[in-house]
Amino acid sequence: MMNGRTVKRYREGNITAAFGADLLLQGTTAIPNLLLRLYRHLDINDEEMILLIQLLRLQVEEKNLFPSASTLAACTAQDVTRVQQNLNRLIEKEVLAVTQYYDESKDQILSGYDFEPLLEKLSEIWASIRVKEIERTRSLLEKRPLETKAQEFALLIRAFEQEFGRPVSPMEVEQIRQWTEELDPTLVLEALRRAVLMGKHNFKYIDSIILEWKKNNLRTVEEINAYDAQFKKRRSGKQPPSKVDERKKALLKTLYLS
Repeated sequence: MMNGRTVKRYREGNITAAFGADLLLQGTTAIPNLLLRLYRHLDINDEEMILLIQLLRLQVEEKNLFPSASTLAACTAQDVTRVQQNLNRLIEKEVLAVTQYYDESKDQILSGYDFEPLLEKLSEIWASIRVKEIERTRSLLEKRPLETKAQEFALLIRAFEQEFGRPVSPMEVEQIRQWTEELDPTLVLEALRRAVLMGKHNFKYIDSIILEWKKNNLRTVEEINAYDAQFKKRRSGKQPPSKVDERKKALLKTLYLS
């Protein structure tokens, strides 16, 4: 063992094979493609992104939750002062946080960098981009006097495939076809958009939205928005929950988050 890592005794003469074996032994660090593609949208510069990648690697490979600035400087082209400045900026931007972790093997609480704020912001950017794509498709469908039914349906299928990140199955195609027979395609897209905003990427949730609209005979986006506004107004007019109810909710939230 060297520095806590496994070291292999290599055969002489074949440096390529030795490199390949060591490459496998050292393992890999998974960096989400969405993060690599969208980090500029999060106001993260290249130096800060390199730090994030190294922080991820150190957590995965060396179980180092809270590496020092000097440790990070040793694996980047940044000096200690620059590393600390970039770390401070990431925390100020609420991309990175410092939190506490429980080390079960040592039965102690440790400080460490937390990537949850980064993932929250990334999910918001992703959802925003997805919703804009859906709205562009809806705009095309609304300006469709020369579009044929087949072209409308193809646009709709493409929107679902872009959202789900895969081809839709024959059964899913049939489900979408059934929806378009009962509602305007723009409403099907609106249901998809709302599912994206709620983080519900499944046909059952979209179907529940469409069933609610059909039950209330809502046939246009304008009618749906008016219905939503009335619903919110009715809810806001209800008696506020008692302090006992609020305490129960707080207790339940604590139980679920613990």
